[in-house]
Amino acid sequence: MELLSTEIKNNVITSMIFQLKENHDLLLEANKKDLEAFKKEDQAMYDRLIINDKKIAGMILALEEVKAQEDPVSKIINNKNLESGLKVVNKTAPFGTIMIIYESRPDVTVEATVLAFKANNKILLKGGKEAIHSNTAIVNLWHKALEDNNLDKSYIQLLNLNRNETQAFLKKPTEPLDLIVPRGGERLIQFVKEHAKCAVLVSGRGNNFLYVDKNNNWKKTIQVILNAKTDKISACNALDKILIDKNIPDYQVKLKELTSILKDSGVHVLVDEKAKKVLAEEPLIEDSSIWYQEFLEMKCCIGLVDSVPQAIRKINKYSGGHSASIMTTDDTSAKLFMEQVDCAAVYLNASTRFTDGGQMGVGAELAISTDKLHHRGPLGLKELVTNKYYVFGEGHVRS
Repeated sequence: MELLSTEIKNNVITSMIFQLKENHDLLLEANKKDLEAFKKEDQAMYDRLIINDKKIAGMILALEEVKAQEDPVSKIINNKNLESGLKVVNKTAPFGTIMIIYESRPDVTVEATVLAFKANNKILLKGGKEAIHSNTAIVNLWHKALEDNNLDKSYIQLLNLNRNETQAFLKKPTEPLDLIVPRGGERLIQFVKEHAKCAVLVSGRGNNFLYVDKNNNWKKTIQVILNAKTDKISACNALDKILIDKNIPDYQVKLKELTSILKDSGVHVLVDEKAKKVLAEEPLIEDSSIWYQEFLEMKCCIGLVDSVPQAIRKINKYSGGHSASIMTTDDTSAKLFMEQVDCAAVYLNASTRFTDGGQMGVGAELAISTDKLHHRGPLGLKELVTNKYYVFGEGHVRS
């Protein structure tokens, strides 16, 4: 695949910024068709589907940020002159063709595309049928931006496939695929893993935990829990599970206070057997499999634990490997938790809602990776390249 200059890539991004500004109303009209067709049976998905002035401004900002970032391609990682006389240079290189499968969020169509394109990759976009009008409008604008700079539209392709067609495409793609990023829930991830024939980078599943240590600032704990749970329920960084150390002073009073505050905020609370002894009126968790679930709704589980190690074991067993937080004033507890919890992002006295490329200083992101290869956490521009060795000799042969 041809390597484009930074200037050409930035010119395309500039053209796309212009297209979004000029076609603001067209984009809103396209999104209106999607919203009218949506049945609102899934409030979280509906929230992600909406395009408004703020969302468009966010798209433009993402484009401007990526344009300003350093080109990640052909950067030297290592440069060695060996005793054999060979010169070995390891450089960053594009993946080639990236496919992203996602639901509902048209802003992903902008952000994923600009990141893949500036990293010199082709991108195939498989959005959900619920956002077809919005995604089509956005991709058409990208095509105009490409054509304005004399580039082929094949750099950015929207795939309008049903489930069976997607399955067939994954098994036998019409062009070589180098990486697939399924951005969604467990069912989507398993579907892609089952059928894909190339590398799959898992992202998007949350099921995030927060542990309240026996030593904590209770006022800050309440504030963090409310933000993590209620700020944006449709986000993969939202809080689902709360574990509370039963050795907290006056833990019964505080447990009742927390539950009351959550319920007043519209959160449906489920409790484990230990918490049920204090919160007798709250529904009991009947099936332990619920600890594996990502809710994406105003719902959470509360459980009691005896210690930091017990909280760590529970989180490592049930969480999605996305984000986990500890509320504590004890440095030893904090260190143990942050080192031993197996998540892409671990927090001390902070909301899980910060697991976001923009909030973590990465900039626009393709997704939040919960895989350990090739990258974990926000997939920003620098993470959308692989590497390539350049070996220079003078007729060298190995003896």
